[in-house]
Amino acid sequence: MTVAATFDLDSLNQKFETATPTEILAWSVENIPTGLVQTSAFNVDDIILTHILYTVLKHPVPVIFLDTLYHFKETLELVAKVKDLYNLDLKTYKAPDVDTREAFAAKYGEALWDTDIIKFHDVTKIEPLTRGLNELNTVAWITGRRRDQAVTRANMPIFELDNQGRLKINPLAAWTRKQSWDYVAEHKVIYNPLHDQGYPSIGDEPITTQVREGEDERAGRWRGTGKTECGIHI
Repeated sequence: MTVAATFDLDSLNQKFETATPTEILAWSVENIPTGLVQTSAFNVDDIILTHILYTVLKHPVPVIFLDTLYHFKETLELVAKVKDLYNLDLKTYKAPDVDTREAFAAKYGEALWDTDIIKFHDVTKIEPLTRGLNELNTVAWITGRRRDQAVTRANMPIFELDNQGRLKINPLAAWTRKQSWDYVAEHKVIYNPLHDQGYPSIGDEPITTQVREGEDERAGRWRGTGKTECGIHI
């Protein structure tokens, strides 16, 4: 049995359903003294959690960032700013043996996201994340997901187990988009300027589009493919 499996998830979810993200993270750092990490795509919700961990709770944890090589330049600039601002314990992972888009295309073919989106995410996200979580001896990992981001996340619990028996913690599950942006305004949290340009959820540049009014905020990810998740959270 894994360490995470010893927690009573039903009781935890009931207890923390109306708790604040700060309260959820405070419980997490107290009860998981080692092996706690945050995964971050440096979307606004991810940075809110980093802000709480590093400045409110003053409990820095390793932050895993997956460098797919296809991020917007604004995202990479933000990663550097956040790293400096919080003195972030940043752990960057990417596909092995490739360091540029050109090298990636030479090894895996041009526009792999068009020819084989599943393989693209396996190579750029799932394998690097799995490697990162293993190398960091992860017991529990923190995500920035919210239920109102998409219908596929509507029933997401605050505490769950991943497919390896690690605890997955979603402190913002019950929050709304408005609550996130209210927090940003109140605490002056920095964020990706693309959020102000019609990109509420930002992934890889070739497969992220602006979102129209009335759409789910993740509607701009993989538009037209019928895909709703990259595979990390399935």
